[in-house]
Amino acid sequence: MPEPVSGRRAQRPAHPARPGRPARGAKTSRKTVPAGDGDGPLEDQAALELLTRGALEVEGRLVEASNATLYCSISYQGTQAACVFKPVAGERPLWDFPPGTLAGREVAAYAVSQAAGWGIVPPTVMRDGPFGPGMCQLWIDADATTDLIALARSSDHPQLRDMAVFDAVVNNADRKIGHLLPLPDGRLYGCDHGVCFGEEYKLRTVLWQWRGRRLPGRAMQALARLQEKMASDDLAAELATLLSPAEVRATSDRIDLLVQHRVHPYPPENWPAVPWPPV
Repeated sequence: MPEPVSGRRAQRPAHPARPGRPARGAKTSRKTVPAGDGDGPLEDQAALELLTRGALEVEGRLVEASNATLYCSISYQGTQAACVFKPVAGERPLWDFPPGTLAGREVAAYAVSQAAGWGIVPPTVMRDGPFGPGMCQLWIDADATTDLIALARSSDHPQLRDMAVFDAVVNNADRKIGHLLPLPDGRLYGCDHGVCFGEEYKLRTVLWQWRGRRLPGRAMQALARLQEKMASDDLAAELATLLSPAEVRATSDRIDLLVQHRVHPYPPENWPAVPWPPV
């Protein structure tokens, strides 16, 4: 069994050195991909190739995660990084999402983030791995010195506001404080997007500080890019391989509504507005 790892993705689990393998942080001739320790994560295209073609080795599992979440090392042609692998077989059944679809929703979230130019979701792919097919995502070492509660309450953080708009587009039903992954260089990632893209409005988030406020220009530009790519079928075709036809249409409708009304949405009236626990 993989070694249990306590905690979220803000820190890497520690592992003893193995015979013939350098300890993490030791100098080596292999190219180790940084994941937030100052130099920032690997660029997306290189990360996608690594995640798609690399050899996975399970190092541990995140015991606080709701679904099976494995902490892995991945290597390909001399490049090595840490990643998370979530097998479809380890997904817990949910009453409001079809079984076996959470991994695909994580990949769809990455596709939307990239199409809009937000860069909010770490590089993510679907692939075969331990225990069958699943979602593989580049590990992000978040800045442990950041006060996540203060960050989540900020109203003047442009990337956090981008994330609020992104969550409205993908209909994120679980944006918790612990899903924020700030880097030392100021960039901000988000993780755990398995319960997104539901047809019914069920936005549940800790980022309600802009509710009802006019969308900023950068948000409108990102939404315009999404509209264009959905209309050209580029993004819609990609999402169609990961979501149901009704969910793809609902995503397009949410983008159109945001462009039409130009405001951040209000909390739903018949659905809990904040996830529990919020961290």
